[in-house]
Amino acid sequence: MANIKSAIKRVKVAKAKTLKNVARKSALKTAVKKCKEAINNKDASAAESLAYAAKLLDKAAAKKLIHKNTAARRKSRLAKALNAASK
Repeated sequence: MANIKSAIKRVKVAKAKTLKNVARKSALKTAVKKCKEAINNKDASAAESLAYAAKLLDKAAAKKLIHKNTAARRKSRLAKALNAASK
C-alpha cells in the first residue's frame, strides 16, 4: 500500500474510474447486443436501437474508452447489417 498522500489518492481515483469504465463498457456491449438482436429479428425498433448504440459508441470513443476507429467500425457494421436486413 502506498504511503504518500498523493499516491493514496491516485489509487482511490483509479478505482473509481475503473468502476465507471466497467459500467460504461457493459452498457455499451448491452446496447450493441440489443441492436444486433433487433436487426436479426427484423424489429421495427431496429433503427432506434442502432441510433442509441451509435450514440453510446460515440460517447465511449470521446471518453477514450474505446478507440475512435473501433467505434466507427462497429457503427458501420451495424448500419450495414440493418440495411441488408431491410432489403
